[in-house]
Amino acid sequence: MLINSDGLVWAGKRIPKWQDDRSAHIWQMPQGGIDDGESPDCAAIRELEEETGVRNAVILAESRQWLQYDLPIELQGVALKGKYRGQKQKWFAMRFLGEDREIDISARNGLKAEFDDWRWQRASELPGLIVPFKRKIYQTLIEEFSQFLS
Repeated sequence: MLINSDGLVWAGKRIPKWQDDRSAHIWQMPQGGIDDGESPDCAAIRELEEETGVRNAVILAESRQWLQYDLPIELQGVALKGKYRGQKQKWFAMRFLGEDREIDISARNGLKAEFDDWRWQRASELPGLIVPFKRKIYQTLIEEFSQFLS
C-alpha cells in the first residue's frame, strides 16, 4: 500500500492478462511474488519499483498476518498462470517520498507493464474498485494501516 503525503493510496488500472479477463478495468494496489531466498519486505520494495517505477518510498508497517484469498471456481485454471487456486500475501504500508512525475508504469527491464493508468485514491474507496474476491484483504489492510491514511 503506497501512501502519499496526503494519506491517499496509489491504485493502478490493470491491463488484461487474458482475452476474457473480466477484471481488465479493475484498479488495484501493486502486488507481486517473493523470489527464492528473498525476504517479504525486499520483495515488496522490488515489486513496487517493477510495477510503478517508484524508488523513493519507505516501509511504515507490515501486516500482522499473512492474508489469503481463493480464486472463484470460474477463474481456477485461468488466472494466476492457471497453476494456483489463490494466494497468500504479506502486505506493507509504504510512504511515497517522491514526486508524481517519478511514477512510471510503462514496461521496462524486460518486464511487461501491469497497469495502463494510475491515480491517488482514498483508501475507503479501494474495496469497491478491486475484484470481489480480494475485497476482504483490502478492508483488513485499511483497518491495519489506518493511522497512515487520510
